[in-house]
Amino acid sequence: MSRRPRTPHQYPTEAVLREAALAHLARFSATRAGLLRVLTNRIARWARDADLAAEDRATAITTARAAAEAVVDRLVAVGAVDDAAFAQARARRLARAGRSAPAIAAHLAGKGAGDVAGEAIDAAFPDRDAQLATALIAARKRRIGPYGPPDPPPEARLKALAALARAGFSRAIAEAALAMDPDEAEARIAAFRR
Repeated sequence: MSRRPRTPHQYPTEAVLREAALAHLARFSATRAGLLRVLTNRIARWARDADLAAEDRATAITTARAAAEAVVDRLVAVGAVDDAAFAQARARRLARAGRSAPAIAAHLAGKGAGDVAGEAIDAAFPDRDAQLATALIAARKRRIGPYGPPDPPPEARLKALAALARAGFSRAIAEAALAMDPDEAEARIAAFRR
């Protein structure tokens, strides 16, 4: 199978970068830092493929990065990029998938929303019951605790505690999740997901 020859990327002017940003936002939600990273990668690809002298390339990259900053700032100003809304939606989705508060905080920090992660996590985990329901979701995925075999040996219980600890759950939450009756666990998960 032959590959198509690469066409040179269009010069990353502000208009080109704005179109790239809007195309990305049409498909994905993004933070300010994430969108800037996407545009910076586009500039780097262009610079790699461009046939320019080294000093011309450096000048063009500097100009393009300034244009990318301006595009992202404009999109933030009009509300197309909102780190707080991104963090709340992502924290809620990850909590419903069985991720702990520390794991969600690390994920949001990696996406560039670390400064608003605290508020989003507080909204996703309003009380201890929400943390317990999230640990139960994680236990169900791993088939441990109420979702594992009845009366597991002590080694299996320690492994289950370790798995929940590595996932970021406190010992008290992990022990409560592992000791719960399967019917009560399902009821708590259903209540949490409402």
